[in-house]
Amino acid sequence: MSARERLRLGVNIDHVATVRNARGGARPDPIRAAHLAIAAGADGITAHLREDRRHIRDADMARLGAELTKPLNFEMAATQEMLAIALRTKPHACCLVPEKREERTTEGGLDVVGGQNHLKPFIAALREAGIRVSLFIEPDRAPIEASRHLGADIVELHTGTWCHAVEAGDSARAEAEFRRLAEGARIAAEAGLEVHAGHGLDYETAERLASVLEFVEFNIGHFLMGEAMFVGLPQAIATMRQAMDRGRIAAR
Repeated sequence: MSARERLRLGVNIDHVATVRNARGGARPDPIRAAHLAIAAGADGITAHLREDRRHIRDADMARLGAELTKPLNFEMAATQEMLAIALRTKPHACCLVPEKREERTTEGGLDVVGGQNHLKPFIAALREAGIRVSLFIEPDRAPIEASRHLGADIVELHTGTWCHAVEAGDSARAEAEFRRLAEGARIAAEAGLEVHAGHGLDYETAERLASVLEFVEFNIGHFLMGEAMFVGLPQAIATMRQAMDRGRIAAR
C-alpha cells in the first residue's frame, strides 16, 4: 500500500493527562506518550484543551507545539480564549468541537448549521494564520454542506453513535449508522472536504470503517490508552495500524 493510499492514524493523548491529573504532579507525562505514539507509527497527535482543563493543560499544548515531529491536531471549543491559545501554539490543524462542562466526553457533532455566524470568524482567523480547520460534525448532508460553506478544510465525522450501537449488539441500528457514515463520507468528499472520523473506535470498528475509502484519517484515543494498560502503547498502536490496513486493503 502506498503512502498516499494509507489511512492515517492520529492518536489522542487526552487520557494520559486524565490519569496524571487524578493524582496531581507530572506523571504520567502526556507528551512522553505523544513521542512514544509517533515512534510506534502514529501519523499525528490529537489533544483537546478543554475550558475546565480536566485533562490537557496549557503547558501541555505549549510543549506539544514545540516538541512534536508530526502534525498536532488541536481540539478546541470556538471561544476567544482557545483561539488565542491556538494562534500562539500554531498547530498543524484545529478541530472545532462542541463542549459542555457537565459532559464526560464530547457527546455529538458541532451545530454548524445553527452556529454558522458564531463559527465563521474563528474559522477565518485560524485559516488566515495558516492553520487547517476541521469541524467535528454528524455525518449528515446539512452539517457537511454548512462546513463547506464556512470554508473548513476538513470534517471529522462523529462515529460514536455507530460504535455504541456495535458495542450494545444492536445490529440493525449499527448497520443503519454505518450506512449513514459511509454516505456522509461520500457527500463530504464530493464537496471537496478532507474526511476524518473519530469517537469510540476500537480495533473492530476501525477495521470496518477503513473500508470506506473516502476516509483519510482516524483519530483515536480512549480505546488505545485503555489497551495500553494491558499491552503497552506501541503494541496497541501497531495492532490498530494493522486493523486499519486490513480494512483498507480488503476494500481495494
